Amino acid sequence: MALWLYKLGRFSARRAWLVIAAWALIMGMVGGAAALFMGPMSNNFQIPGTETQQMADKLQADLPEASGGTGAVVFTTTNGEPFTQAQEEAITGALETVTTVPTVKGVIDPFLTTAQKAEGAAQLADGAKQLAAGEAQAAAEKPKLDAAAAELAAGKAQLDAAQTQLDTQKAQAAALPAGSPEAAGAAAQIAAGQAQLDAQKTQWQAGQDAYLAGKAKFDAGQATLAATKAELTAGQRMADAAAGVLFVSENNKAAIGQIQFSESMNAVTPANRELVQEKLNTLDSSGITVSYSKEIVEDVSSLFGVSEVVGIAVAAAVLLIMLGTFVAAGLPLLMAVIGVGIGVGGTMALTTVIEMSSISPMLALMLGLAVGIDYSLFIVNRHRQQLLAGLAMRESIAKATGTSGNAVTFAGLTVVIALAALSVTGLPFLAILGLAAAATVAVSVLIALTLTPALLSLIGTRLISKRVWVKNAAATAAHDAKLAGLDASGKAAADEAVDVARSARGWGGLVTKHPVVALISAVLALAVIAIPATGLRLALPDGGSEPVDSSAYQAYSITGKNFGEGMNGPIIVVGSLPAGLDKTSATTLNLDVADQLRQVPNVKAAVPVMLSEDLRTAVYQVIPAEGPASEGTVQVIHELREQGSTIKSDLDVTIGLTGQTAANVDVSEKLGAALPPYLAIVVGLSLILLILVFRSILVPLLATAGFLLSLVAAFGGVVAVYQWGWLSGVFGVENPGAVLSFLPIILIGVLFGLAMDYQVFIASGMREAYVHGQDAKQAVRTGFKHAAPVVTAAAIIMISVFSGFIFSHLTMVRPLGFALAFGVLIDAFVVRMTIVPAAMHLLGKTAWWIPAWLDKILPDVDVEGAKLATLTDAPADARELSGDREPSR
Repeated sequence: MALWLYKLGRFSARRAWLVIAAWALIMGMVGGAAALFMGPMSNNFQIPGTETQQMADKLQADLPEASGGTGAVVFTTTNGEPFTQAQEEAITGALETVTTVPTVKGVIDPFLTTAQKAEGAAQLADGAKQLAAGEAQAAAEKPKLDAAAAELAAGKAQLDAAQTQLDTQKAQAAALPAGSPEAAGAAAQIAAGQAQLDAQKTQWQAGQDAYLAGKAKFDAGQATLAATKAELTAGQRMADAAAGVLFVSENNKAAIGQIQFSESMNAVTPANRELVQEKLNTLDSSGITVSYSKEIVEDVSSLFGVSEVVGIAVAAAVLLIMLGTFVAAGLPLLMAVIGVGIGVGGTMALTTVIEMSSISPMLALMLGLAVGIDYSLFIVNRHRQQLLAGLAMRESIAKATGTSGNAVTFAGLTVVIALAALSVTGLPFLAILGLAAAATVAVSVLIALTLTPALLSLIGTRLISKRVWVKNAAATAAHDAKLAGLDASGKAAADEAVDVARSARGWGGLVTKHPVVALISAVLALAVIAIPATGLRLALPDGGSEPVDSSAYQAYSITGKNFGEGMNGPIIVVGSLPAGLDKTSATTLNLDVADQLRQVPNVKAAVPVMLSEDLRTAVYQVIPAEGPASEGTVQVIHELREQGSTIKSDLDVTIGLTGQTAANVDVSEKLGAALPPYLAIVVGLSLILLILVFRSILVPLLATAGFLLSLVAAFGGVVAVYQWGWLSGVFGVENPGAVLSFLPIILIGVLFGLAMDYQVFIASGMREAYVHGQDAKQAVRTGFKHAAPVVTAAAIIMISVFSGFIFSHLTMVRPLGFALAFGVLIDAFVVRMTIVPAAMHLLGKTAWWIPAWLDKILPDVDVEGAKLATLTDAPADARELSGDREPSR
């Protein structure tokens, strides 16, 4: 590998303009593609296959009017007094104008909604009075009907008895002799009695008809009363269910409006978001303050902010101090910018066809800047040292590419492996994020290996200041005078003796003089820093994590103060109702479901809000007692899902949860479950790579153990600052809460890759000294002395770049910037520059042990460039390089 890279560096130096033109063409093509095809980014962290995504898909199919994004708008008076009638009317009018914004489907006016709610309550009260009056009237009529029924029954009995008596008389009369006076008299008497009885029957029937008519009217009234009572009962149940959901505060000093969009919030363009705000900001003139929820004001279209520029400026200052000239300091910066331009530009060009979270290009930007500067710096620094040692220009460029470039290649490959492995987690947004960052790192490596040598060839000796050239010439003359009369081997021995003496001084010398103390102290310090990590809690960011002076935070805090924290994160429940229901029974069933949902602890309200036309799909809104990222709300979501089995068995309704609050919990838990296998994959693959690079078993294991210490310590720092609120004023964490849910898995991938970067540069110098014949313990000091300055500068640069993102305009990037900066700080200075040299000094020769059979089958990647030591002395290469012209000094 070293030989191949040596040739690549030599080609790039000799064909500098060809290499520059090629990269310029690539950058132009990528820039054009980004300008033409760049689409909107989002912060959609849904995971296919989860319950929340399945329910969202169900709503889209069965109740499309319930799909689409929703943003909240919070209104308050500037003087802190209750709203006046004029202000209420102004808010209503402004909300009406918002409906003209493209993709806005409708608005919920808090005052109209509250008025309708009050009107409904009044109607319920009036209906209850009318029902009571009707029931009282019915109660008064019932005895009369009962008395009439009894009287009719008694009359019917008397008529039946009289008829029986007449029938008996008829039978007796029939027994008398026909034509006898007795028979005639009896017949006349019976006929008169029957006529009288028939008249009574007619009278009774009229009474019976009147009674039946009255009874039918009474029964109809009873049915109407029953229906009215059922309707009032359902209305009262609905009112009771919605009692915990307010849109205007009880003191009338705050109100919540909602903007309903026809598409998901991720698809709403920044222009339409701004247009909504323009429509409502006109209320300032009415003495009304308008605050917007995070969904409305969130703008992920911008990558760079002021803080990021400050971080790069610090990195530039470090480069200038280390390299001494603006040309030398500017070269790594230029390489990083080009690498980021191509990597991030390519990423942005894909946003039209791939749904990409805003953190994807941000992570690519962070890593591209950091590794782009560092990788180029390693080659530039090696080339600079070789020039001062008297090596020919292009030979120095080629050799720097073959040695430091070799380490860059393997370090970059480790980072790429760690980032690309995010695609095996089963989380689409995380896979895209990892691949975008990995591609940017890969581009940075290629630029360092090709474009850096090309530009170094054009820069020539201007890379080093005249003052340094003069100082170096004087030092060289003094050195040659001191060693005059010695042969080559004697000079080499003398130089090595000086080098050994110098390596015993400084931090490396101190650590290796007291390796046990250094090792134990460093490990204990990291263990203490890691203690807060035991309380790590994960969640996705909400409005409470925004800056205190932001509109999103104001909306969040005002809502929590006036309406309860749960109003900031309602939970959407989707129910599948049984077939064969009518509207009334479906409504009753929905209320029964809502009653059971309210039985879950910490549920403040559960309201049926929508029913599909086929009466098979219902939507309920559940308001928890606490905020969306709280532990209590996470528990509510779990208990709601457990309650689903009871609802299914009792009511034959199947429920599922969706909405941003439930989705955030699902994403966080899915990410937590993906951590162990991801860590195993990354560590396993990188261990194989490190064994290949160092041809050792213990060095890769030591490197990995050191990384795990850095990782838990970084987690501890993140929890202390962003969850516990330590030093919150320094880092702008005004409202500490749960840690960003995908921070751990990203931190594992990125920090592992960067940690292995420093391990490669520190340990490769040690191995180089060991391979070239030094004692194993001395090789640790020598390698540390040569690598420490450039690794220190590289770490400071990377920390500066990452620190610039701690105050990013994108809230979710801030803890990630802190975690990476703090992790690199710990890993570079505590693990790689304290624990590793101390442990390797204690291990001695054992550190480089490898089984003979494994050593035999491993390919020789020559990361320390041993094959290049004699390459420049070969006649053929000397002839090929004889055409190199040394630029004038």
